[in-house]
Amino acid sequence: MTKLPLIVGFGGMNAAGRSSGFHSYKRMIADVLSDDEMKTTWQDLAIRMGLSDSEMLDSEIIDAIKAGTLVRRIDSFDPDNLLYQYKASLTSESEQISFTLRKSKLPNKIPENWEVEEQGSKVKITVNGELGALLEDRVSFPVTSGGNIPAGFDPGKLYNSRFHPRGLKLTVYGASDALNSMGIDWDEVLSHIEPDEVSVYAGSGLSQVDDQSLAGMLAAPLTGGRVSSKMMALSLAEMPADFINGYVINSVGTTGTNMGACATFLYNLRQGMYDIQHGKSKVVIVGNAEAPVVAEVMEGFRVMGALAEDDQLKALDNSDKVDNRRACRPFSSNAGFTMAESSQFVVLMDDELALKLGATIYGSVADVFINADANKKSISAPGVGNYVTVAKATALAKAILGEDGVKQTYVQAHGTGTPQNRVTESHILNEVAKTFAIDNWPVTAIKSYVGHSMSAAAGDQLIASLGVWQYGWIPGIQTIDHIADDVHTSNLNILAKHAYAGEHGEDYKAVILNAKGFGGNNATGLVLSPAQTLAMLGNKYGDKAMLAYHDKNMHVKQTAESNDHAACSGTESIRYQFGERVMDESSVSMTQDSLKLSEFDKEIVLPQTNPYADYS
Repeated sequence: MTKLPLIVGFGGMNAAGRSSGFHSYKRMIADVLSDDEMKTTWQDLAIRMGLSDSEMLDSEIIDAIKAGTLVRRIDSFDPDNLLYQYKASLTSESEQISFTLRKSKLPNKIPENWEVEEQGSKVKITVNGELGALLEDRVSFPVTSGGNIPAGFDPGKLYNSRFHPRGLKLTVYGASDALNSMGIDWDEVLSHIEPDEVSVYAGSGLSQVDDQSLAGMLAAPLTGGRVSSKMMALSLAEMPADFINGYVINSVGTTGTNMGACATFLYNLRQGMYDIQHGKSKVVIVGNAEAPVVAEVMEGFRVMGALAEDDQLKALDNSDKVDNRRACRPFSSNAGFTMAESSQFVVLMDDELALKLGATIYGSVADVFINADANKKSISAPGVGNYVTVAKATALAKAILGEDGVKQTYVQAHGTGTPQNRVTESHILNEVAKTFAIDNWPVTAIKSYVGHSMSAAAGDQLIASLGVWQYGWIPGIQTIDHIADDVHTSNLNILAKHAYAGEHGEDYKAVILNAKGFGGNNATGLVLSPAQTLAMLGNKYGDKAMLAYHDKNMHVKQTAESNDHAACSGTESIRYQFGERVMDESSVSMTQDSLKLSEFDKEIVLPQTNPYADYS
């Protein structure tokens, strides 16, 4: 019988704030929550942003929090003062240019038109004719909107993060946040499983691209910088998984990342789901961390025509001032997507182990479907594969929930805010809704709040969806004031306002997460609500087992709430265990049946049976 992968923890950070405790979700729907419900979220953000360390927050601080969160003017670099260098050929009226240099700065290969005269520790250079040079300038970047994490927050200050790229700082923070949200100590989890019954699937779609990683390494020879020994290694796309294994959870289990451009989180979610469904692992950490709000990366997307530029946004509003807050406008008149950074992680657990430990069940992953686009003229253009993935996910929802149950689902659309996406994705969703007799399928797109975080984007969607089943509101697309004429809507209800979903979101039994990536990487996931998940577990394990589970879960919930309160107060625990409990060849002992590692209580059982016996 197939195991049901349960979501028992989640954490991370995006433009809306911290994921655990539903705080990033609450920031999105702050206008419909009470002051009491928002109190801890405002406090958490105030601490993180360095605005206050007190529980008493006045309206001025809350206004500053609002201004420094969600999509806004970029603050990871200054768009009005961007360093740029131009090639130039310098000449003089005398046809000679003279200057001095330290001997140590003299090029190894002296140009033919240079005359070099030694002057002690320096040399005098006389150039006959032209001198090639790079002239430094400061320019304005055409895009000023982005989804930076809350202003003033640096996750690297919470642990020893020297020389870590921003994406890996976000990784350590996000994975720690997810583990803290479980309310069960990680060593306690390990005591119930074999050391290799853990999987980690985590990465970044664009690798680590900043001054401490790939960007710094490539630029150093051209800008007079120095390449460090860490830059190449820390740039690798799978490095988030490596950091989690080596410094956060002490894992010898399965690891890696499965990349699929903007659908990467769902690719990794499917890998984790399969491991649990087929008994390969009992606990899986799935996630992505991306920090692409970097001028060089954004320029690459801008010249493709993918980003919403300031002049385009001004034209949409018939204004001479850009509205950064409304840069991303899914399914409306729009201009392009808004680059963002994010770190999102979920902890999946085998259902039997989750019940045994009393883990809080936030939902379950029914399946993730991935299909390519087949032959296409443009590698970046959308294609037919997303019809397949959405249809499969909806059909599975019908199979699990029934004819009426499939109508109790809603869609977290990819919703990038590009003119092309609004047409193609709305047509896909509309046609699937028609096919499955869904008359008014609710559709939302949270990139309107947090921007497009590339590989982590579907993680942003998932975390927001889990919040719906806690606080009862589907976040609407509040950056739009109309639906564009070319959007297909006959069977869709594209939510421009928050939609009430019942006190704890009970009106919806499942959410469909959709992601469309460059190159034809389409993925659609079906995630079941906690109520639906618990009902299914009750059918499988019986009332007695579920009563015992709920008794255990009371203590776990209390611990998770205590961890959340500590984080809101600025005393959260970041797991970063560099150089601790390190094992070497002396730590391994083995027989033909098993392998024992010194830092783990349980042995790793080695394969004993031939899985291909029927071929013998």
